[in-house]
Amino acid sequence: MSKNEILEQHKDKRTKCVVYTRVMGYHRPIESFNKGKLGEHKQRSYFVETQKDI
Repeated sequence: MSKNEILEQHKDKRTKCVVYTRVMGYHRPIESFNKGKLGEHKQRSYFVETQKDI
């Protein structure tokens, strides 16, 4: 069974996921971004902290 078939089969159980990001000190949904801000958001690199051995 392909991914699309599985998604279509469970279509009635799916809900919309709203993604928020922190902009200038407050949280804002990504779906409200204009074209330029959306492109900037996609180019961001995320900080990943690694655990150091003591």
